[in-house]
Amino acid sequence: MKNPIQLVIAIMMVAILTGCGAATGEIRKMSRSGRTDVFTEIASEGPAPAGYADVIIKASLKTPLAGYYPFERQGYAPGKALCSFLVNIDGQAILWQVQGHQHQLPKYVDGKTSRDPEAGEGMKYVLEKKVRLAVGSYNVFFSLPDETYHSTTNISVKDGGLYVLEFQPNYRYKTLPTRIPTFLKGVNKFEIMVKEVTV
Repeated sequence: MKNPIQLVIAIMMVAILTGCGAATGEIRKMSRSGRTDVFTEIASEGPAPAGYADVIIKASLKTPLAGYYPFERQGYAPGKALCSFLVNIDGQAILWQVQGHQHQLPKYVDGKTSRDPEAGEGMKYVLEKKVRLAVGSYNVFFSLPDETYHSTTNISVKDGGLYVLEFQPNYRYKTLPTRIPTFLKGVNKFEIMVKEVTV
């Protein structure tokens, strides 16, 4: 009989690989548009016409610079020039490529380790796009294809409304010397916030 510890490790690896495969399959499926009439990307200012509402989609991510990880997985390198953000609203998909810029925050504040999860030097990507939707309720799929991360949420928009749909990164924890979240450990999930903006 196999060593129980080896058996547990083998089972965990199968579960992780199966989960990654399922996530990749879902992202691949949601990256294809079944529709083209759900939303329109808007660059202009001004209120939405009658029967429509505008939604500002915001997201950000910070990654280590290239070469930070000793063994970077094939096809993925942190700190690259562009980061992909995939959004699918009720079957209409769009992939936004966001230019990164080097971003540095102090690791120490007043002689103590900073508790800011983005402290340190890395590459930051900030997405901000505006889309126009007809009044109603929608299912929104959000993904970082390079990270095999995805989540879904529902939004409802009213006539003439302006909304902000924001995806804020929640980073994994480091444990030494202090247990704090840090972008250097990668993203764990995104907190999703929806708010209506009063104009």
